[in-house]
Order: sequence, then C-alpha cells, then structure tokens
Amino acid sequence: MVDSRSHTATRHPSSLHTPDGKDKAAPVQARVAQNTYFKAIQSAKRVHWSQFLADIDVRLLWDTRKIASGRAPDCFLRLENASSPTDINNILLQYFVPPRPSPPPPLTLPAFKVFPPVLPLEVSSALQKSSNTSAPGPSGIPYSIWKQVHKANERLLPSLLTSLVTHRYHPRAMKKANGIVLDKPDKPDYSTPSSFRIIVLLETVLKILERLSALRLTTAAGSLGLLHPNQCGSLAGLGCFDAVATLTHEVRLLQAASFKVSTLFLDIKGGFDNVYANKLAGILAKGVVSTYLVAWIKSFVTKHQYRLIFQGTPKVFCLVAVSGLSNLSSSLCDLYSQPPPDYPPMSCDFIC
Repeated sequence: MVDSRSHTATRHPSSLHTPDGKDKAAPVQARVAQNTYFKAIQSAKRVHWSQFLADIDVRLLWDTRKIASGRAPDCFLRLENASSPTDINNILLQYFVPPRPSPPPPLTLPAFKVFPPVLPLEVSSALQKSSNTSAPGPSGIPYSIWKQVHKANERLLPSLLTSLVTHRYHPRAMKKANGIVLDKPDKPDYSTPSSFRIIVLLETVLKILERLSALRLTTAAGSLGLLHPNQCGSLAGLGCFDAVATLTHEVRLLQAASFKVSTLFLDIKGGFDNVYANKLAGILAKGVVSTYLVAWIKSFVTKHQYRLIFQGTPKVFCLVAVSGLSNLSSSLCDLYSQPPPDYPPMSCDFIC
C-alpha cells in the first residue's frame, strides 16, 4: 500500500521544494518553533512573576518596584558652558563642593593613654550588618573579602583598627572615595548640575571602623545628654515612624489644651559639607565625650578626597569636607546642628 503523501510528493515535487532543491516547509516550521519558544518564555515569566508577587516580603517591596519599573537609560552629561569632561567635572565640583570660608582656629586636645580597644565581637557585629553587594570604594575591596579575613584571623582587623584610633590618624588611602554621578529621574532638563546627584562610595574597611565609632558616639551622646529627647535620626531602633508618632503626639497634646499648633519643616542643605572639624571637636569635648573618640573624629572629618565618576571622567581627586552619606557623618551632623540647651522656649519643640 502506497502512502498518499509520498504519492503526492511524487506527482508534485514542486509543491514541497523550490527550484534550487530547498525544502519549503523548513522556514515555516522554524518560524512556528520560534514563536512557540518565545510564547513559552513569556508564559514562564508570567507564572514566575505571579508567584513572586504572591510570596513577596515587606523588605523586598522597593526592590520589586525597581524590577517592575525597569532601569532607565543612563543620561550622558551635557552641561551648559561645558565642552569637555574636565569642564563637566569642574562645574559639578563647584556646585556640589563649593569653596568654604576659613575654618575656626584649631582645638588643642589633651593626650590620652587609656581607651577601650576594638574587640573582635564589635568587628563581627559590624561585618554582619554589611552587605556583600554594597559597592566598594576606589580599591575595589568588597565586604566579602573582609569577612573572609576576619573569619581566618579574628584578631587582625581589631588590631589594625585599634592602631588607627590609638594614633588618631587616618591613612590617606582610606580617605579617598568615588563619587558616582547619577541623574535624578523625571527631570525636564539635564543641562544643569541640580539635575544630578552624587553617591559617595567609601573604602569598606573605613566604613567598618565608622560603624564601630558611630555606635560608641551615639551611646556616649545619649548617656551625656548631647542629643535632643526627640532625636530619631542616626539612632538604632528609631526611624521615620517614631518621628511621625512623636509629632502627632505633640500636636494632639497641645490641641487638647486649646493651643494653636504649627509645624515647620527644615531641610539643611549641604549639612555634611559645612561641618567644621575644630568646631565639631569643641562641641564633643565640651560635652565630655571621651578624648580618644574626639581626636579620632577630628582626624576623620578632615582632608577627605573623592573623584567624580561619569562617562569620560578625568581621574582627579578633590578635597571635600565630611565624607557624606555614612553612618558616622549622619551622627556628627546631628550633633553639630543640635540646638543649645537654653533654646527653644517652652512653646516650641524639636523633632529630629
């Protein structure tokens, strides 16, 4: 018995083959297979995304939003009156790190002989709170390397960090940072520096010591009464929710007593860049903060350098004030901007 399909192919060879002998059905089958493949991928993505949203954790909420929104294309810097990357670099530095007036006279600190050394447990706690995915500084050494070092020898990092505090000195290499220039989203015009922001990436080993010092500083500031009772920022266990709850409580309390209540929100622009090391050291010393900590902080906030990173950036480091957006800098800025004890009057309150 002869199959009808082979019989048809025998009678009409041109129906399945082109004049050059190629099979006509091959491109059609390839197209069908390709469409089936891509449809299967889309279907698998929908199933995975639905399952991901169903099992989402509150801590992943912002990451989920970023995934759903997608990444916007990088904006190439084209600033007014800038014809080269060097001009762009100078304009950004002039905007974000403007020249500062002369600093106050230096403060002479008494010598110290005894201070609590950095303990392995402190370093372990600081490393545990540090993410391996955090971008490193100019050296490119991530937290994962320091975690392996501390695991291999738990006395190495404490010995290194204790020596830095003992000699109240910061090596220049640890004071260098990368300033990543990022464009702000949804800006109508990207020809001015105000349409961009800078994220400072410090050396990871410095950030470990910062975290330890910030914890010691906030503990001392709390016990010595250097912080306002309503201070919420830079304190462990407190955040925006506590600030909102405090503000709501104060407003309702005064309204219940038939007072007129007003709220004034202040945003201190360039707070990190306007902290003077000598004045800050004077505030801390006057508040009876340990001398070793004051001396180390004074060294920490002086002569920091960072270079701006963007397309075509020149590899030039520039001196800046305080290394912004870090654990210790936030605490220092809060202490620096605290109101005096005899201010404000009874009819006014601060929530920081």
